[in-house]
Amino acid sequence: MHKHPDQSTTVTAGGALFGKLKALGVDYVFANSGTDFPPVIEGLIEARDKDLDLPAAITVPHEHVAVGMAHGYYQISGKAQAVMLHTNVGLANAATGAINAACDQIPMFLMSGRTPVTESGRFGARTVPIGWGQEMYDQTALVRETCKWDYELRFADQVSDVLDRGWSIANSTPTGPVYLSLPREVLCEPCPADGLDKPSQMQAAFTSPDPEQLKAAAQLLAGAKKPLIIAQRGAGSQETFDALTQFVSDWAIPLSHYWANQIAIPMSSPMHVSWSPGSMIKKADVILVINALAPWWPDQATPAPEAKIIQLGPDPLFARSSPMRTFRSDVTLTGHTATALSQLINATSKHTRPTALIEKRHRKITALASSERELISEKAQAGCHNPMTKDWVSYCLGRAVKERTISGRKTSVFHELGCPLPPLQLEHHLSYFQEPHSGGLGWCLPAAMGAQLADPDRLVFATMGDGSYMFANPVVCHQVCEALKLPVITLVLNNEEWAAVRHSVAGLYKGGKASKSNDVPLTSLRPSPDFTITAEASRAYTETVSDGHELPAALDRAIHVATTEKRQVLLNIAIERIQSPA
Repeated sequence: MHKHPDQSTTVTAGGALFGKLKALGVDYVFANSGTDFPPVIEGLIEARDKDLDLPAAITVPHEHVAVGMAHGYYQISGKAQAVMLHTNVGLANAATGAINAACDQIPMFLMSGRTPVTESGRFGARTVPIGWGQEMYDQTALVRETCKWDYELRFADQVSDVLDRGWSIANSTPTGPVYLSLPREVLCEPCPADGLDKPSQMQAAFTSPDPEQLKAAAQLLAGAKKPLIIAQRGAGSQETFDALTQFVSDWAIPLSHYWANQIAIPMSSPMHVSWSPGSMIKKADVILVINALAPWWPDQATPAPEAKIIQLGPDPLFARSSPMRTFRSDVTLTGHTATALSQLINATSKHTRPTALIEKRHRKITALASSERELISEKAQAGCHNPMTKDWVSYCLGRAVKERTISGRKTSVFHELGCPLPPLQLEHHLSYFQEPHSGGLGWCLPAAMGAQLADPDRLVFATMGDGSYMFANPVVCHQVCEALKLPVITLVLNNEEWAAVRHSVAGLYKGGKASKSNDVPLTSLRPSPDFTITAEASRAYTETVSDGHELPAALDRAIHVATTEKRQVLLNIAIERIQSPA
């Protein structure tokens, strides 16, 4: 006969999960509960009464928002978090967020309950009709392709071992989400408390570049006459951001943030060049690609056949995420971006610099970068009218951010089809995050909320289009912001249409009917809702801004409210729609 462990040394498995997650460094479990949660809720109270150290359990009334918050929290803190969801339906709502996390290489523990396995005769068995309605042949299939590892908890005494394994895999190179399925009967069982307060017994695995490949890459960079760096996902750390900034200046190497998720050097650097460096790509003899999923647009610009390409990153060939990706890699450097890049900088710096060549290159690139910045500024300022352009909004936000950064306040801009990067002219590591290239809309505002939770004193902006804002489950976002006192400043750039879709059609069908029409099917979002009312329902400070001349003052008021009242803000900003020649 099976004997249950002594209850004084056990805790219900549903609560034991939280204790172990805390030991693994989790600060928050973002959760949306359901009928599989009774042992979780009962277990949490029990664990709390037994004085177990627990992460904060945050109620998030939509799973997509929960995953987005875990995503943004990691981007600022560097600490992976956990998300707990309701069976298959909750997991389905979270699937887009899981796709985004996988694309951005964000480690997190995704968990969802599993419909009780048993129909009767066991504590935790099915009790309501949805116990049959939510049963699936393969629930994990909803997210398996996005996760590095998945498992179903079989026994309560597995909690420590299972979470240790999942956590070590999530945080190994390349990082990414993992998934754990939780049958209700197992969550109801008592779990031994021993080991719940200990960190993982398995350390994450970190890769490092092959020494010969590293040597070859350094020789190529040091000997290049027309080198180019394309950085898409930042430098990986503050130290490497600073080192790369100095390195490109010392060696006069232009760097482009082509379709960047994060910046890798200050945008004021004399070596920072165009967002779209097509001509440079064609002329370069050596190109260093830093953690870039798609470093150039093959139909528009490809490197010369004799050029040498160095691909560097946690998964430089993107074997985990892209079934087909054939960007050339003559030298491949695998490792955490900060580690591999630091090693490459150090290896290259051991070579003698050709002084005359570098000085000449430095003057040429500095002049080009200065000219590009002037053109960007002129174009942005020309958009100050009624309604205004996206570039003008971005330019004004960049100036507001710079003023606050000078005064010592850390600032981050989260972007999803909102303020374009070039006019922002941001300067600092972790100052900019763009939506993942997977394109799962609704990411921006939840990610900004997670970032604000990770660093309460940081000034955090979420800038997005009106369509993206609607995808973000805004009622849920504003409710959570009020509940957690998160003073995120949301800028909705409202043109009452899917502008990205219209641009895509015009780009594919150049000179086609859609490019000549102002009545393009499946793109209109008219009539636009009054988004300020949505935010005001959760006591946000709101304004609608239509005239570009009024935007700088509106941003100042928004920042004042966020920083002094610690209250969330929404600005509904009218921007111009695409007008086609007809």
